[in-house]
Amino acid sequence: MLTINFKKWNIILGWVAFLIALITYISTIEPTLSFWDAGEYIATSTKLQVGHPPGAPLYQMLGAFFSMFAASNEHIALMVNMMASVSSAFTILFMYWCTTNLLGKVVSSFSPWNNNNAIAVLGSAFVGALSFAFSDSFWFSAVEAEVYATAMLLISVLLWLGIRWIDDIDKPRGNKWLLVIALVIGLSFGVHFMALLTIPSIGFLYYFKKYPTVTIKNFIIANIVIVAILLLYF
Repeated sequence: MLTINFKKWNIILGWVAFLIALITYISTIEPTLSFWDAGEYIATSTKLQVGHPPGAPLYQMLGAFFSMFAASNEHIALMVNMMASVSSAFTILFMYWCTTNLLGKVVSSFSPWNNNNAIAVLGSAFVGALSFAFSDSFWFSAVEAEVYATAMLLISVLLWLGIRWIDDIDKPRGNKWLLVIALVIGLSFGVHFMALLTIPSIGFLYYFKKYPTVTIKNFIIANIVIVAILLLYF
């Protein structure tokens, strides 16, 4: 029997993971530009100019917004770098919520949902999210002006939206999440195309929801349809 408020603790621990990641990234943020594309992104964001192909207009508009809070011209690079830190911290937040949702479904399918299982899900998701937050590659991109941090945020948001869509798909107006997914996918073109890689994941979430009995035939058909949808976006 579940006596703890899982939803409340899920929200609290998610924001705790967010704060830990944000404080860590701000404490280790690059104070100026790094010696590769970061300098270009800082300059084009601040002046709303055109960057190298294929371009990243949404990223540059967000960078221009963050640069508005610079105390002086010397701090513009720092503030555009700050966008990566904030984006990465939100990535950890949505990653935590995705993990608790998926783990909760897995655990519930094997045993009754009780306090021990709920605590195990909350704790393991928290450890997993912070392990990713402190991983070398992710931490590296979280402290400098590059598109990868914002792209990772879009990926985590898309996966979270996909999970919410599947949870509400049989409810009235449950497909409202699909409209938001389409919007975020469209916005992702303005940052980096890597966010489109979430489409197969969302497709398989739909497949396993609607076809609990997996056969070789329907699995192959699902793969073909998912790849076709992905190619359609390209």
